[in-house]
Amino acid sequence: MAQTIAVLDFGSQLTQVIARRIRESQIYSKIYHFATPAAKLREDGVIGIILSGGPQSVYAKGAPHPDAEIFKLGVPVLGICYGVQLMGHFLGGTVANSKAREYGHGHLTIKKPGKLFAGLPKKLRIWNSHGDKLTKLPPGFVATAVSENSPFSGIADPKRGFYGIQFHPEVFHTERGVDIIRNFLVGICGAQQDWTTKDFIAHAVADIREKVGKSRVLLGLSGGVDSSVAAALLHKAIGKQLTCVFVDNGLLRKGEREYVEALYARNFKIDLRVVDASKLFVKRLKGVVEPETKRKIIGRTFVEVFEKSLKSIGGAEFLGQGTLYPDVIESVSIQGNPASLIKTHHNVGGLPERMKLKLIEPLRELFKDEVRQVGAALGLPKEVVWRQPFPGPGLGVRVMGDITADKLEILRNADAVLQDEMMTSGWYWKVWQSFAVFLPVKTVGVFGDERTYDYVIALRIVESTDAMTADWAKLPYDVLQKISSRITNEVRGVSRVVLDISSKPPATIEWE
Repeated sequence: MAQTIAVLDFGSQLTQVIARRIRESQIYSKIYHFATPAAKLREDGVIGIILSGGPQSVYAKGAPHPDAEIFKLGVPVLGICYGVQLMGHFLGGTVANSKAREYGHGHLTIKKPGKLFAGLPKKLRIWNSHGDKLTKLPPGFVATAVSENSPFSGIADPKRGFYGIQFHPEVFHTERGVDIIRNFLVGICGAQQDWTTKDFIAHAVADIREKVGKSRVLLGLSGGVDSSVAAALLHKAIGKQLTCVFVDNGLLRKGEREYVEALYARNFKIDLRVVDASKLFVKRLKGVVEPETKRKIIGRTFVEVFEKSLKSIGGAEFLGQGTLYPDVIESVSIQGNPASLIKTHHNVGGLPERMKLKLIEPLRELFKDEVRQVGAALGLPKEVVWRQPFPGPGLGVRVMGDITADKLEILRNADAVLQDEMMTSGWYWKVWQSFAVFLPVKTVGVFGDERTYDYVIALRIVESTDAMTADWAKLPYDVLQKISSRITNEVRGVSRVVLDISSKPPATIEWE
């Protein structure tokens, strides 16, 4: 097993991004509950600890605090944002509310590079998100960097291997942030860069075989990257003990059902059962407007359909799911950590109880780009491995407002045009995600010589590597123009096309 870097989660939505940045350096990271006992970390062979950011003040009632013994383990510790404030609080410094809250872009001036800032320029653009700040250093610490509003944006106690930074190096907005993290991992913790995709597959296959034994596994196959890689990994581990079920929920992209049937049943010889429940899903969503309610209805209906599938299949003991780290952090806090709920994913939390099945999630600790690497290593074709993400609730969360068959058809056709032009232009493979959104807004337009009064389609096209942070993709104007022209001309019911230029954070990638 590769060496482990522990990330203690204090509720930051960026905790998963920290873990991902560590993996990018081919070093294994694991997220732990903020109060994990130091003895457990020692038992797990942790060689370094990162204290994540968090939304609270260290002095707030009920604020998450770590086991104080972690500072006696003899391993390096890096505090990020809330994490550096915790270090100050626990080790004898002072933390106070800042008069000027720092959020967004800032500038860092490095005074003493040391090991953490080794090889970096003296000035860097950084990303801040904090209200409190250190006002007095703990004994043994020295200031290593300053920002506009803090003389202690970087601190260090090299003798004990303790380091702290008041900004977020894990986000792309911070210049050379990955280098700062790598300096801590390799230069300070002495980590070996030996965590590979091959390691993950070997461990995952062994774990699946041990957990499943001779039982059968039922997996919902959507045709997307996550479920496809989960299916391939499970199939490698247990072969014919796996049965995949594809549910046509009426919320699919154009031609999706035919694509999945052709690819998996015929090419990969996986036991695939197709269930047409499209009318049931659309009926239950009638008149529902609130996005979270839609997700829950889709999730409950999905479970019901699976329960009925079990009877025809002959029973199974395990439910396989393609849940990823971003799914988990945006749905529920991992192991009770104090992260805020963003949205409910239909494949996260609670389903096994309803279905009376044990849950198996072989990709739960991976980010999307890691999943793609696993899929490629397992031999899945490019069109599957590099397919853009598609949400479990499908077009149900891309139709704003109430859902009807007519609106779904408009969106399905508009999205088909978008995907066709993205493929033709080559931009499909250059961006993270591109999709159309149906807006329940009508505007006046002109078609031929006639006045029209039809709906608006929004385009969401973003760049990302982990689905936790994203920015809108700057497509050439001629490509955007062609997409818009084709949608308004070819898709009946659309009078206007608009482009979403919001970044994430604060906006989500999906609209709802």
